[in-house]
Amino acid sequence: MNLLEYLIPFVLALGVLIFIHELGHYLVARWCGVKVLRFSVGFGQPLLKWSVGRDRTEWVLAAFPLGGYVKMLDEREGDVAAGDLPRSFNRQSVWRRFAIVSAGPLANFLLAIVLYWGLFSTGTEELRPRLALTETEQSVAREAGVREGDTVLSVDGEGVRSWTDLRWLLLREVLDRGQTQIHVRTAEQVETIRTLDFRQVSIDDPDTDLIERIGLRPWRPVIPPIAGRILDGGPADRAGLREGDRIVAVEGRDIASWSALVATIRERPGEPLATRVERDGTQLELTVVPEVTEEGGQRFGRIGIGAADVPELREQMFTTVRYGPVEGLTRAIGKTWDTSVLTLKMIGRMFTGDVSWKNLSGPVTIADYAGQSARLGLAHYLGFVALISISLGVLNLLPIPVLDGGHLLYYVVEILKGSPVSERTMQIGQQAGLVVLAMLMTFAFYNDIMRLISG
Repeated sequence: MNLLEYLIPFVLALGVLIFIHELGHYLVARWCGVKVLRFSVGFGQPLLKWSVGRDRTEWVLAAFPLGGYVKMLDEREGDVAAGDLPRSFNRQSVWRRFAIVSAGPLANFLLAIVLYWGLFSTGTEELRPRLALTETEQSVAREAGVREGDTVLSVDGEGVRSWTDLRWLLLREVLDRGQTQIHVRTAEQVETIRTLDFRQVSIDDPDTDLIERIGLRPWRPVIPPIAGRILDGGPADRAGLREGDRIVAVEGRDIASWSALVATIRERPGEPLATRVERDGTQLELTVVPEVTEEGGQRFGRIGIGAADVPELREQMFTTVRYGPVEGLTRAIGKTWDTSVLTLKMIGRMFTGDVSWKNLSGPVTIADYAGQSARLGLAHYLGFVALISISLGVLNLLPIPVLDGGHLLYYVVEILKGSPVSERTMQIGQQAGLVVLAMLMTFAFYNDIMRLISG
């Protein structure tokens, strides 16, 4: 993947999320009668700037896209004309100020609900909740008696329709570190209950997938090594591979499955590979040179080829999940809520030491996920945007001065004591908040760099 394949989806997602967040502040401020001076997506030097409306509000697109702000009329930041005093932010009641500040994070949650609702209502193609076991000899799954080919029907009584549903429910249960019952249908079509014991599962290792750590992964059939779509001008195309070719061997190594082919190609970036293919009953010798691509700081080979579509295998692997409008909306609200709670739990576990700070991700890791999700298709990308929107909403509600949550904390104190928090207290809070925020950003960037170095 080249840099633009990461950068464009990341910048697009970030721009939309910042715009929606600030739009929440802006709309509620206008509704409350507050005069808005500037609406900026990004910080620093303006790239684009124009003024609109009766108040001549400046709309700005700035150079540094990691944030944004809505600047409102405020006596604490400069002189205000007498006629505009009632429209100054600081002159508003505490409840109006609370509404204006909380509107940003709430807009992020609303965006996530809308995106999930759209995905649930239109339908998405998902992996079936069918289980395979990892190679680990001792695991929670093996101890529970899970068998290859088990299809999960429910987790603790909650219905499961896809691998995404299953993964989410298991993540939630693993974090709670209890015991979970899964209702499964075996490959022999017998329904039974398996009990997974998560009490001893470590959640402190960000380098391995949590579901694989308990010994599970999605079941996949053996896909034959037959070429499907071939990228025009890619390494496979230049080597003479054609749709329908069966790859028999690479560098003398017999290829029995698509996964074996992918593994062989990935581990030989930039190397000429003697490749034997079968076409119309005749075997041909070709030389393919995998192009070098980087993922997570590591070099891999890629030849620009997809597996041939085998309808029977696709039916075994995938299912279409679709809900009606009302159920889709209910599930969208539920997923947004559950994701928010899980995010808060993870943050809390970081502060208690139960979860490593290595789990904290910065912009490089997020850009990586943006690129990967975009490559998988629009539905995956919109799901990624919804997830990041929730994370942004939760982060901004943390009671840290500088963030929206810090201001909301001041307003709660003001409501309880009947008078505003002193300017001195707010200044100290702002300084402390900047330190905390700088530490979090440092951790996040450090983790990004270490992931790149370690691969």
